[in-house]
Amino acid sequence: MASSMNRVFLMGNVTRDPELRYISNGSAVTEIGLAINDRRKSSSGEWIEETTFVDITLWGRTAEIAGEYVTKGSPLLVEGRLKLDSWEKDGKKNSKLRVVGDRMHLIGSRGGNRPEGSQVGSRNQGGTGDNNQSQADQSAGYDTGGGFGAANAAGGAEDDIPF
Repeated sequence: MASSMNRVFLMGNVTRDPELRYISNGSAVTEIGLAINDRRKSSSGEWIEETTFVDITLWGRTAEIAGEYVTKGSPLLVEGRLKLDSWEKDGKKNSKLRVVGDRMHLIGSRGGNRPEGSQVGSRNQGGTGDNNQSQADQSAGYDTGGGFGAANAAGGAEDDIPF
């Protein structure tokens, strides 16, 4: 029997400023929206532009960094998993598919003080980047080497995403 896989990679622009909050156990959480644009040709040869809006939940240090550096309009690459939320309201069953983000990649520079091309996520903390990465960047959750779309020595390689 085949095993399952639940991974998504999304790249788009943030639709609203993140609102960082902390839940009762002290964990950081933020919700962001991502607009993903698609351009394709129809069967008649005309170009069709389509935008898909996705809600993303970020936790822990990734949420804190998003709250500090991500703003509406920021280009962002997110890796995560799909999660189906279900609830009942006024006797009607509702559901919504969302993404729980495990890692994010801050694309380009928006004038902030973060490293350009920074990759952030729980799996990257602990020095999975290159050997020249500073200890301060590691403890902050930045991974400026390795991984998807990470910055190269020239700084900021947004177009070297291997998928």
